[in-house]
Amino acid sequence: MDRIEALARPDKWYLGGLDGVVWAPPFPRWLHRPGFWDPAHLLQYEAGPIFSVALQGSAGAEIPFSPGPAGLRWRPGTLAAEWRTGEGGRAVETRQVLPGGILESAWALPPEAAVGFLVAFTAQPAASVSGLQPSSEGVRWVRDLVDRAGQKLPVGMEIRGSGAPAWRRILPSEGGAWPDWTASPFAEGGTADASGIPEPANGRSGWIWIAVAFPVPDPGQGSFSLRMHLDPRLSERPWRGSSAPANQLSWESFFAGFPAFTCGDPRLDRTFDYRIYGLGLNRIEGRSGNVRHPCIAEGIEYFHVPITYSAQCHMMEMRWRAGGREAWGSLLNFLDNQKDDGSFHGRLYPNHLERTDFYHANWGDALLAVHAMHPEPAALARCYDGLSRYARWLNRSRDPEGSGMFTVVNHFETGQEYMSRYMAVDPEADVRGWQPRLRLKGIDVTVYAHQLFRALAGLAGRVGRTGDASDWETLERRCAAAITERMWCPEARLFTDVDGKTFERTGVKAAVGFYPMLTGLVDAVRLDALMDHLENPRTFGTPFPLPSSSVDDPRFSAEGVWRGKRRNCPWNGRVWPMTTSHLIEGLLRGWRRGNRRAGELAADRLIRFVHLMFTDGDPRRPNAFEHYNPYTGRACHFRGIDDYQHSWVLDLLARGIAGLHFDEEGVEVRPLPHELPRVRLGPVRARGRRVAVELDEGRVSLAVDGTRYEGPRERALRVEWETLDGRGEGRRR
Repeated sequence: MDRIEALARPDKWYLGGLDGVVWAPPFPRWLHRPGFWDPAHLLQYEAGPIFSVALQGSAGAEIPFSPGPAGLRWRPGTLAAEWRTGEGGRAVETRQVLPGGILESAWALPPEAAVGFLVAFTAQPAASVSGLQPSSEGVRWVRDLVDRAGQKLPVGMEIRGSGAPAWRRILPSEGGAWPDWTASPFAEGGTADASGIPEPANGRSGWIWIAVAFPVPDPGQGSFSLRMHLDPRLSERPWRGSSAPANQLSWESFFAGFPAFTCGDPRLDRTFDYRIYGLGLNRIEGRSGNVRHPCIAEGIEYFHVPITYSAQCHMMEMRWRAGGREAWGSLLNFLDNQKDDGSFHGRLYPNHLERTDFYHANWGDALLAVHAMHPEPAALARCYDGLSRYARWLNRSRDPEGSGMFTVVNHFETGQEYMSRYMAVDPEADVRGWQPRLRLKGIDVTVYAHQLFRALAGLAGRVGRTGDASDWETLERRCAAAITERMWCPEARLFTDVDGKTFERTGVKAAVGFYPMLTGLVDAVRLDALMDHLENPRTFGTPFPLPSSSVDDPRFSAEGVWRGKRRNCPWNGRVWPMTTSHLIEGLLRGWRRGNRRAGELAADRLIRFVHLMFTDGDPRRPNAFEHYNPYTGRACHFRGIDDYQHSWVLDLLARGIAGLHFDEEGVEVRPLPHELPRVRLGPVRARGRRVAVELDEGRVSLAVDGTRYEGPRERALRVEWETLDGRGEGRRR
């Protein structure tokens, strides 16, 4: 609870139920009105208005609410608002999104308001509402929601309270819909209880207004709750069977599943727990039609679904939560819906698979990372089989020439649109949308393929597919040769894409040119060349790492302007946390292979990267936007998409700053060469054990199930699992 309270602030409002329902309007119009008039999202489906709240005196007149001096106070899970009522009375409203699709407005009212009614009211578009009827607790109806693909989802909706209703009113109306009781058709009086629903005149146009009133409880009886319940009509409903409070995940229990982290840098410390909040906000419980396993959505609004491009990040981060269910689920969901040809849907929707697109991802590294901390033999076998099918599709459809390099067919499927790298092979690449017209052998996609082949080769024997290993090793070697011999550009001193028609290197300097550092294939000379770029302000050495395109690219723009227009998702110079995570991951691996300079750069870039993600540099205001200015650090506030989960910051802090690494043989502490004198991480629950790390100025301490091992900070401290089982001493190297 202390960790949650420490994140409290007055300038946020996003709320989530840890199951797929969020109330996170990017630009709320009605934040300073009681209740939830701005829309919520049930996965990618927008539902709004939800409801607002009015207070009526015993004579039926409204007692208006006005904002109190305390304003709003947000923390993960709740948004508290202070209101003034009547002659200066003070009311406190606490908004929450509870597990089970419940949006709750809970009230503590002043004594003078004890005689009267608390009214929840809403307006629903008449054309999408059916089955409207009074219920024992309020009023219920069914509303058809429509997503960006034009697909409908019927959702049961009900307004109810924590007591019996005093009265209900329902009336179709022309005009607009605002969260103001005086604008409702009920403000002029009329107290008849709704016993039936009249058929609206002139068809199904306009709005249906609904109000449910509850007697204000006597003082001393505690708060009173008004609720909207959203119940998706899916064959497998996300919260069926989980209505008992003991089975519901709370924000406290979600946070408790992660280790605590401190290092003395207030921004790094706050980012670690803020990241846990962001993962919880975007958590999906599973059991939602096509989304069967718990996982993490990429972000809010229409991003609130599993997406392949970010799933690799969620696997890296959610493995630090005890059990690793969401980490495994982030891949298993896509395997459950794998296409007949072996490819994946780019997005998963609960009730359809239309317009799902496609994105590449580093599945091999993500799978090995999850398996290292949470081995699950059945899940591993399932993932091996599915990724084998995917790898064969990738090899068959994207490298029919057998070049060892893999084709990008449009500028969206890499997740990185509007870049010179595509224009080098097609001058209309940026205006042809998702058309499969490109023939670009992508360095990023080729690295992903190499890591996948390597992972499958190493796992084949573990899942009883020993005969597959040689095939995967052959593909891995061919891919490795292509990366080192054909995709290194001496002129650019960077790895670059290759034109799929001419098989000539494009020479375009982009952030993906650093991705081969993930593979271990980069020799010392080339690694130094890559690191030179990171320190060169004329290419990639900007104050905040890492610009998505080189500063000397003719289309570079720190402000995200492409062809004279500011784009929503430009990759011609903005800092994207996804690519920066790849860079730091590559440097971290270089450090672990013995390169001191890589370690120093990794530590520096990681700290600068985390410091970037604070609004106005204020350590009390962390954020996680899609992209940032590489010089000023300003985020894309104009997009409004905060808490966007397409990087693995939490994982990099745990392995880079605290230095904790797991593998199948043991656990190791080897922090980056940073100057933070005192670091604490733990307890980490993985592989059935509890692990904690402490770093002091000259010493490192590793505790495994209560047994402590120590050594000098400048040397790796490693403990083998079999050594622990034999109660022996850990070894240092």
